[in-house]
Amino acid sequence: MNPQQNPKKSTNSLSKQMTKNQKMNRDLSFDIRSLDDDKRTFELSFSSEEPYQRWFGPEILSHEPGAIDLSRLNEIGVLLYNHNRDKVIGRIDKAWTKDNRAYAQVTFDEDDESDVIYQKVKSQTLKAVSVGYQVESWEEVAPGKTSANGRHVGPCSVALKWQPYEISIVSVPADASVGVGRDMEDEFEQEIQEKGDYSYYERQILLNENLFGGIK
Repeated sequence: MNPQQNPKKSTNSLSKQMTKNQKMNRDLSFDIRSLDDDKRTFELSFSSEEPYQRWFGPEILSHEPGAIDLSRLNEIGVLLYNHNRDKVIGRIDKAWTKDNRAYAQVTFDEDDESDVIYQKVKSQTLKAVSVGYQVESWEEVAPGKTSANGRHVGPCSVALKWQPYEISIVSVPADASVGVGRDMEDEFEQEIQEKGDYSYYERQILLNENLFGGIK
């Protein structure tokens, strides 16, 4: 078989690993806005339009009407610990947006493991939350240019349509420059070096020149 036709090493399959439509997490510190100790319930903010540095550059999650699909959180949303699907520590009662931020009301379960996390949140030993989400469509804003809504200046990638699928209380917030996206980029670079085929990078340089260099 011609090595250039090897499906396991094709440039197309490798470049697909670099897609920004993969599942991602975003971490931030949270403030307890209201707390009902009897019901073990509190409200928190889990996302905003603050730029977030990714391996592909600044990322902005749009919070304009219709940008966020909250159906999954509102229908079957759960509260996790450290994004571990086997550590469900509570439920998401409701999620909503207001003033370009997303909020959730969550209630902790009463089992021993959940109570440990709940008590640490109450005492503010744990004060970081992370949202897991997937982006459906992006707007790429070139350096010095403005987004379609006139609110963001490039370079940046604006998530126009995205869906959160879980919220986690996290012990140690992840570095935004590492994780799923960064790991995939490292694997991609390693495979390119092992293969000795830099055609992807050459095409990417041309694409960047056409996208950014040609814009006046």
